[in-house]
Amino acid sequence: MSATAPAAPDVLRPAEPMAAGRAGATYGALGLPLAFVALPLYVVLPNHYASAFGVPLALLGAVLLAARLLDAVADPLIGRWADRLFTRSAHAAWRVAAAAAVVLAAGFTALFFPPVQGTAALLAWCAALLAVTYLSYSIVTVIHQAWGARLGGDEGQRARVVAWREGLALVGVLVASVLPSVAGLAASAAVFAVALAVGMALLLRAPRPAPVAAPASASASGGGASTPVGLPLANPAFRKLLAIYLANGIASAVPATLVLFFIRDRLQAPQFEPLFLAAYFAAGAGSIPLWVRAVSRFGLARTWLAGMLLAVVVFMWAALLGAGDVAAFAAVCVASGVALGADLALPGALLTGVIQRAGHSGHAEGAYLGWWNFATKLNLALAAGVSLPALQAFGYAPGSRDPQALSALTLAYCALPCVLKLAASGLLYTRWIRTAES
Repeated sequence: MSATAPAAPDVLRPAEPMAAGRAGATYGALGLPLAFVALPLYVVLPNHYASAFGVPLALLGAVLLAARLLDAVADPLIGRWADRLFTRSAHAAWRVAAAAAVVLAAGFTALFFPPVQGTAALLAWCAALLAVTYLSYSIVTVIHQAWGARLGGDEGQRARVVAWREGLALVGVLVASVLPSVAGLAASAAVFAVALAVGMALLLRAPRPAPVAAPASASASGGGASTPVGLPLANPAFRKLLAIYLANGIASAVPATLVLFFIRDRLQAPQFEPLFLAAYFAAGAGSIPLWVRAVSRFGLARTWLAGMLLAVVVFMWAALLGAGDVAAFAAVCVASGVALGADLALPGALLTGVIQRAGHSGHAEGAYLGWWNFATKLNLALAAGVSLPALQAFGYAPGSRDPQALSALTLAYCALPCVLKLAASGLLYTRWIRTAES
């Protein structure tokens, strides 16, 4: 640890709620600006390039898919690198994350303001800047998540650590969802850069995991600085959890990719976009403490299962909505936002438990989170790369009012997520909950 680094608490102590709250906020603060990358790149960017520049959906979907897959492949390697950095010190990991944050802020801004014209040039610019932005985002994100995972604790403590990060991330998403329509993309980019700098500064004062020397058992299995990239995949519990996370993540990524199209064309209510997005993310942020509280009574896995089933019911209702159903869709946004809170706060806490039980705590969190983020990005890549070209194939284009095209949009936005959520909930119950009880 650097002698010049500010002092930070060693652990989150539940017995000291005020101190724990401050510690959680300093760690989780970086989640807020990172959420700016999540929402605009997954939700706003496709609509921006299609509507503002006339880029065809099929070509845009292909670029998004390729960029996400390229970035996802790098995540396991980034995770291994993060473990080596943490072996030296948390401050060494912070310095690398800070350098990546500078690149991230520049790439994010340039992505939304291309200095080129024409479909081919726009696609090339989008692809290049996505690669830069995603890579720097991955470095910051994996280091941030590994930092939190190394704090350890029981189920409740792990859920609280993740809840601070994801709760503040939802605040960031809430701001990012409203700011572009209220103040424009230029103001959004400026706010993002400032928030990113503040988040990195606060992380220096966060609970700091100390370097841990790898025990002989970890060294024999590839722990510590020599952790092989494939170590997490050799863990059966991680493979099961990753399969559940993949199925559930695709179910969440599809509506996130299509929500603006659904609002503008199916509901024909573009003026209510800020309201809908704000209701969704505010409900998600507000629900996280409730989900964390439920963990102490029902456990992480059963609480997550309840969130999945809630999402299924909500999207079945959304499939019945049409033009002008503003109040009903606002209620859908609130209810689905509550379900989102479970998806954000609980899987990461389950992952930390998997790492602990495998004996890899303090040695291989980065490796696990590299694959975890690979799965996250694969979800988003498949959502954009499959749903957008499929919609175009069925005759849908932004601004369409054709009944057949709108039916295809409704099926993609509502029915497909329900099928995938049911598959994920089935996996969670049969391969995780029942296995734990047997």
